[in-house]
Amino acid sequence: MKLILASTSAYRRQLLERLQLPFETARPDVDETPLRNEMPPDTANRLAVEKARAVAVRYPDALVIGSDQVADLDGEIFGKPGTVAAAIGQLQRMRGATVIFHTAVALVNARSGQVRCENVPTRVKFRELADDEIVRYVDKERPLDCAGSAKSEALGITLLDSLSGDDPTALVGLPLIALSRMLRAEGLQLP
Repeated sequence: MKLILASTSAYRRQLLERLQLPFETARPDVDETPLRNEMPPDTANRLAVEKARAVAVRYPDALVIGSDQVADLDGEIFGKPGTVAAAIGQLQRMRGATVIFHTAVALVNARSGQVRCENVPTRVKFRELADDEIVRYVDKERPLDCAGSAKSEALGITLLDSLSGDDPTALVGLPLIALSRMLRAEGLQLP
């Protein structure tokens, strides 16, 4: 069976390459708008599954990986900012706060219809950030395609006081520990 990553994210592609399995990528074309009254982990889970299913219909003999991440500040969802102003606004709201990044990964077996999904939360404590620090960071990093506007794998690490979670790859966007577990359950051999 083919392995398909339902994402065009360079971050997710680079993470999946670590597993040294051949795979293709495909754009899922899913509306990422949270549903009314939907809790942040539920949003991430739903979108991860929807992305995988959207691509699975085009690849009927494949294992399709979907992933989504939302930043959760006391129930308020922060997705990809898209603009410089939105990125600055997100970071201003998160300064000094603890934010939970919910990263969901889904694996759909297009042949059998089997759907697996896990959510891997990461607790991130942001420093008290001055406005000029935020503006400089956004100007240098351009984190417009990252939930919560903070790229911990790059300069964004300087915005943080601490982080904790079960899988360091989850915060970057694709929880490889959970994904490896799912792939083994589907019969793929990993080292």
